[in-house]
Amino acid sequence: MFEMFDRRERTIIGLAISISVVLLIVIAILAMVNQQPVEQIQPEQYFDKSLPFVPMVESPRKAIKPSTDVIASPRMSLSDVIRSARTWGPAYQYWYGKSAPDFTVTDIRGQQHKLSDYRGKPVLIIFWATWCRPCLVEIPHLIELRNSVGEDKLAMLAISYIGPRNSTETVKRFVAANPIINYTVISTDVRNMPRPYSLVTSIPSSFFIDPQGRIKFATSGLVSLDAIKAILQAPLEESYP
Repeated sequence: MFEMFDRRERTIIGLAISISVVLLIVIAILAMVNQQPVEQIQPEQYFDKSLPFVPMVESPRKAIKPSTDVIASPRMSLSDVIRSARTWGPAYQYWYGKSAPDFTVTDIRGQQHKLSDYRGKPVLIIFWATWCRPCLVEIPHLIELRNSVGEDKLAMLAISYIGPRNSTETVKRFVAANPIINYTVISTDVRNMPRPYSLVTSIPSSFFIDPQGRIKFATSGLVSLDAIKAILQAPLEESYP
C-alpha cells in the first residue's frame, strides 16, 4: 500500500515539475517577444524612388486647375457610387445629416486646425496610419485630388492616431521622406477627438463634411479618386434620412 502511495506521489511530483518547466519556457518566450522592437514600416519602400503602388491609381490624368469643378463628368447619385464600390463601403450611417462635432487639432508643422473654421466649403477627413498598407495605396489618389482641387474648394485633413507603431515622430518622418504629400497631415491622440471620429477602428476611413458643417457621408476602406470625387459631387439630400 505504501509503495502504491509512493508511486502516486512520484507521478504527481513529476507532472508538477513538467508543468512548471512548460510554464517557465512560455514565460521566457513571451519575455523575448516583448523585448523585440516594434516593427515600423519604412516609408522609403512605398514612396521614394520606385513608388511601387502609384500604378494602382486607375488612370493618369492631366493636372486640373484648382479653380475648376471637383469633377467634370455628370453627377452620380450616392446609390450608384455605393453600388460600384469594391474596396470600401458606407460607414457611420447614424451620423448622416447631423452636425459634425467640432474639434481642434495641430498638424505636424505646428499649425492649428478647427473644423468649424472650414464652414462654407466641403471637408474631407481621412483616418490613416503609416503601417496601414491600404492607407498607403490610397495616398496617390489623395495627392491627385489635392492637385486637382484647390484649398479654396476643399479642405483635406489626414488624421493619424498615435499608437505603438504610429508615433508623431514616425508620421513626421514619413511625410518628410515623401514631400509629394501635399495635403494637411495631423498626428493626435484618439482621446482628443469627439465621436464619431473617436469610434474609428478600421482604416482607411473617411468623413465627408458638407459646406454647412453636416456629416454628408462616411466610408470605411480604400476609396479611389473617382469615387471620392463622385461622393463630393453627389446631391446632399440623398445621403440624409
